[in-house]
Amino acid sequence: MPRFLAACMRQPVDTTPVWFMRQAGRSLPEYRALRERHGILDICRTPELAAEATLQPVRRLGVDAAILFSDIVVPLAPMGVDLEIVPGVGPVIQSPVRARRDVDAIKPLIPDEGVPYVLEAVRGLAATAGVPVIGFGGAPFTLASYLVEGGPSKNHSRTKAFMYAEPASWHRLMERLGESVLAYLRAQVAAGAAAVQLFDSWVGELSSEDFRSYVLPWVGRIFDGLADLDVPRIYFGVGTGELLADMAEAGPDVVGVDWRVPLDEAHRRTGPRVALQGNLDPALCLAPWEVVEPRATAILAGAPTTGHIFNLGHGVLPETDPGILRRLVELVHMRGAEDGRG
Repeated sequence: MPRFLAACMRQPVDTTPVWFMRQAGRSLPEYRALRERHGILDICRTPELAAEATLQPVRRLGVDAAILFSDIVVPLAPMGVDLEIVPGVGPVIQSPVRARRDVDAIKPLIPDEGVPYVLEAVRGLAATAGVPVIGFGGAPFTLASYLVEGGPSKNHSRTKAFMYAEPASWHRLMERLGESVLAYLRAQVAAGAAAVQLFDSWVGELSSEDFRSYVLPWVGRIFDGLADLDVPRIYFGVGTGELLADMAEAGPDVVGVDWRVPLDEAHRRTGPRVALQGNLDPALCLAPWEVVEPRATAILAGAPTTGHIFNLGHGVLPETDPGILRRLVELVHMRGAEDGRG
């Protein structure tokens, strides 16, 4: 079994596996060359281009997994959402959700019909990548936030106001999104994805009480709905230190940890049932290697002895030198082998 998958399931490994969120993208010169000719959504919707972008960091960095190049909002368009990805801004929704009628207008996702290009890309990658392919989707809360806010938000105030003021409409929105995300992830696994990650980028804005009331039931349904597929299920959010125990309760096999909580403390909060993924601050990768090395070594020293996947605490920053990432991969592999992780 590849070391990435073994670590996800808390099984013995020969060394610590490593991959990076946003490992494909603007930090790589070959990706920037690709972007000079193609828009982001064009790449996401063209299997050959999505596969090429996915494989670029595998070739350059030597990581232990390839995460599909796509965007969490890609499934929203076939669900009837008018959106575009604006450079320097992110996803922009033309008609934000403001009432129950807007929720009811969102169509369920039928993956084979709505996103066949994603599934074709996964099939090709599964046959050629040489490392496990990670499929992914956006978690219901984070997708709902984009839909309600109309785009990225600093405080997600419209989202939370809708959640508090219109609880029935909110739960209907979460149900519609949760069912569609589950179908999307199951289709990626059927196409060959060896693991799946649920990105809940904005859920750290919530208290534990609100998470448990407004989010946990729907995330739990997604992970329960994937249980029969026998693939690792990863749950990741930003600023979620106070939610780690609740996130583990949702049923993932792996909880991603950002850089704000040390891994030994994260392990105490989540308990021994889940593996941990993380958690170097992405900004550290902009520093000289003599700064990066001891911080990465300290993370390895504080990680669980079994069930740890080295990653950043969020995505690779565009200014990052790929050479630093390559040295990180080599360091993690070397130190993991020396420490006898397994």
